Amino acid sequence: MNFIKKLRPFDYLVIAIIIIALMVGFLTLKGKRATSSNQIEATVNVELEIYLRGVATTSEEPLFIKGDETFITIRNVPYTKLKIKEVKFDKRKMMLPTINPKKPYIVVNDETAPIQYDYLVKVVDSAKITKDGDAVVGGNKVKIGLPITLEGAKYKLNGVITNVIASPEPSNEAHEDLDKHTKINQDVH
Repeated sequence: MNFIKKLRPFDYLVIAIIIIALMVGFLTLKGKRATSSNQIEATVNVELEIYLRGVATTSEEPLFIKGDETFITIRNVPYTKLKIKEVKFDKRKMMLPTINPKKPYIVVNDETAPIQYDYLVKVVDSAKITKDGDAVVGGNKVKIGLPITLEGAKYKLNGVITNVIASPEPSNEAHEDLDKHTKINQDVH
């Protein structure tokens, strides 16, 4: 009992924190508390469409080539190199009014910015899908509007994710059919 009398208020606080930590650990172990690993439903391939607006370049060589890799940075955290699946680009456009009431404007190349281009780059990666349906890439939930940086040997450009496309999961019927045929082929009479 002399030991309890020598304890100070700070010691009681430390003991309470240790007891709470042990309780949380016990509840997590028993499955009563959800952890981030319990939130993952599946791992699938995702395509990220990244829009790069107003890229100024006078280079004759294309910046992005289908099949090449580009290093991406998500929320200022370097992630990894991803394969470029598709690239679309066009000169900057502008709208001009017309006197035709049925078509009040026309879209033309912006001649005030002759070296500016808009790019749409599609990259592929594997992602974990949460119970909410969100894709998690490199520890970040990737959503439309998320800023992202693409970096290569000759460029470092900031863009924004405009679409996240998850690949369809394989149906269970296809796997059951494959298992059935495998078992038939392995039977020896």
